[in-house]
Order: sequence, then C-alpha cells, then structure tokens
Amino acid sequence: MGPLFPATCVVLLALNAAVSPASVSPEDYPADEAERTASNDIIFDDYRGKGCVDDTGFVYKLGERFFPGHSNCPCVCTEDGPVCDQPECPKIHPKCAKVEHNGCCPECKEVKNFCEYRGKTYKILEEFKPSPCEWCRCEPSSEVHCVVADCAVPECVNPVYEPEQCCPICKNGPNCYAGTTIIPAGIEVKVDDCTICRCHSGDWWKPAQCLRRECLNGQPSS
Repeated sequence: MGPLFPATCVVLLALNAAVSPASVSPEDYPADEAERTASNDIIFDDYRGKGCVDDTGFVYKLGERFFPGHSNCPCVCTEDGPVCDQPECPKIHPKCAKVEHNGCCPECKEVKNFCEYRGKTYKILEEFKPSPCEWCRCEPSSEVHCVVADCAVPECVNPVYEPEQCCPICKNGPNCYAGTTIIPAGIEVKVDDCTICRCHSGDWWKPAQCLRRECLNGQPSS
C-alpha cells in the first residue's frame, strides 16, 4: 500500500482548487460604475439637494449665503437650489457715461458733464449760436435749450438777408408796390403823367393807393 497524505494537505489542495483564477467569473465582482466609465467620461459630483455651486466651482452648504457670480445678487443655498435677492435697484442717471456692474445693482461711476448738439460738444452753461436766428445754452442737465428769434414782418416788399444776420432788413427803407413799381413810403409818387400813388400808412405789404386823373393828349385835365 502506498503512502497516505495527511488530512490537512487534502483540505489545502481543495481550497486552492476552489480559488484558482480559472474558476472565478468576472460577474462575481461587478466593477464600480465610476471606475468603468472613468476612462471615457468625466464624472462630476451631483450636489442637488445637498449644496450649491458658484461660477468658480466652489460648493456651499445648505443654508449658506453666497454670491453665485461676480455681478449677481446674494443668494441662499436651499435644497431646491439658490434663492437670490431681487432688490429694487436705484435708477441710473440718463446722462450716465460709465456704468459698472460689480455688485447686485449697477452703479453710475461718471455722469456726462457736457452737451452734444449737431455733432459738436459744449461745456455746461456754455452759450452758443448754431445759426443766426438761434441762441442756445448747455444746461446743467446736459440738455441743450435753444431760443429761435421771432422776426417782425418787414416794412418793405423787397427785404434782404445779410450774412450772419437773423431777420431780413429793408435796406432802402419802407416801401410798397404801385402796380409793378416799388415806391418809397411817406411821399406821393407820380408813376406816370396821370397817376399819383402813395403807400398805405403802416401796411407796407398792401398795394399803394393811387389817384388817376383824366388826361387829354397826355396832359391832365383842369
């Protein structure tokens, strides 16, 4: 009869056979989902219901107050996400030339201290004439206020406009028409051998008043 192995050796051989690599199936040790996909996709932690994340990726606990971004209003982290303040911000000045958004509300850092009119700029309280009939001033509100001259009716039928002068002028004084002839006002004018005319008093735009006499061979009758 051959030699007998001790009982302990038989047990060890049985255990080694049970745990040999050939007998272990991959399904016996399912891999973690994150480990299986780490080589293909980046997995981010889900903080929904547990915290809030700002624009930089910093995580805040539930109940913490934080600013989610550089120019946002402050928020409180809740299970439903950030709950942010919505204050009534002061109105920005309409002439504000520089607005900054460094906080919850925008702020005016520079108010325009000049006026713009027809492509030109003017200092506050500066007066100027954009045209012969127009006087303007740059108001403290950066608005331009203008006054246009109201010209009187000229006392002649042939007024002229001089350079840099607003209203027309009667260079030869008051006058009126006698037919197609211009006659001076204030005197009687003989426009032909039988007709004497005179301008209306004060009504220079009306035709002259003329008196015509009967003529015989070009001479007025006696």
